[in-house]
Amino acid sequence: MLQTYRQIFTPATALFSMTGLLARLPISMVGLGLVLLAEHETGSYGFAGSVSAVALVATACFAIVQGRLIDRLGQSRVLPVVITVWGIGLALTMGSLQWGWSHGATYAFAALTGASLPSVGSCVRARWSHHLADRPGRLHTAFSFEAVGDETVFLLGPIAVTMLATGVHPAAGLLTALACGLAGTYVFAAQRSTEPPAHPRTATAAARPPMPWRAIAPLTLVAAALGVVFGAAEVVTVAFADERGHQSLAGILLGIWAFGSLLAGVVSGAITWRRGPLARLRIGAFGMLLAAAPLALVPNIPLMALVLLLGGVAVSPTLIATMSLAEQVLPTSRLTEGMAFIQTGIAVGLAPGAAIAGVVIDHAGASPAYLVCLVGGAVALIGALLIRTAGVPDSVPPHEHSPAERLA
Repeated sequence: MLQTYRQIFTPATALFSMTGLLARLPISMVGLGLVLLAEHETGSYGFAGSVSAVALVATACFAIVQGRLIDRLGQSRVLPVVITVWGIGLALTMGSLQWGWSHGATYAFAALTGASLPSVGSCVRARWSHHLADRPGRLHTAFSFEAVGDETVFLLGPIAVTMLATGVHPAAGLLTALACGLAGTYVFAAQRSTEPPAHPRTATAAARPPMPWRAIAPLTLVAAALGVVFGAAEVVTVAFADERGHQSLAGILLGIWAFGSLLAGVVSGAITWRRGPLARLRIGAFGMLLAAAPLALVPNIPLMALVLLLGGVAVSPTLIATMSLAEQVLPTSRLTEGMAFIQTGIAVGLAPGAAIAGVVIDHAGASPAYLVCLVGGAVALIGALLIRTAGVPDSVPPHEHSPAERLA
């Protein structure tokens, strides 16, 4: 397994991957950090949630536009600008809450913060795609490692921002996110040697390669469905533990779920698969559907821990296959833009997943609310089955395998 990962890492690739990981931390910290700070300053969870929602919607609306700019102008030109605007927007949002400015000002600064949040995850994957252009068999390993990085971000970020906000200062979590985002993105953007080339606007619109919508649109649907699963699972698991008198164990249950996904991502990246990403995506989506099926029937916390561990095993392979397939079908000049659709889909699904699950919890309890995850898994499978990749083989050519790898 270690040998497989050693084949993709050099000092240069390790540097952009690690700084990209640091730069992605704000993705999982800012939303919750805004809720904690806004509630502390105003005493209203409703207002706090709406501030976070404004930032999330702005991120979803502008991520694709930002991806298009990065493809046309290059990462080193766009990322320093947007991360600077993001830093100013977040600082002003924090200031407006602490200094008692109007709600309208807070909403405006939150929108600016969300709109300028850099699409670092897409940029990291674009660098891997560029670096491994002559070794496509290694790209799956690189994307697997980045999926593990995403899991790490979403596992550690909420824990860190909550501990800092409750144990140090209400704004401490957001200040940490601000520092990580600025430092990580500036250093990441400064690494020009691994940056993929820019693709400026061509003289004629017709010369621009078309977006492969027959693949990207269903992939975005899959990503949104995964977002629904993630958003619902977090809320319902907290309620499930609370109903059984052990709310403090909710974080452990979610950590077990994330650990199952992280472990599957590491193992998946060490294997050279014979089947291509489309087949793996459909298998993974089916696995997520099966894993969600028993959640509503689980009676106690120990059994729920086991079911969540097994369910997490399906998450990373599905995400990895989604990103790998997007990379396979997208033209090089629209790679970051296309991957932004996928990441935006996940973000768009998080809020309704959590909101719908919350309504079900209020009316029927935690266990029935796990059916929201089941519906999300079903939609993900439908999206996977709708994908069409004309002219793209869904298998790995034999020459890409070494004799030892052919045993996998």
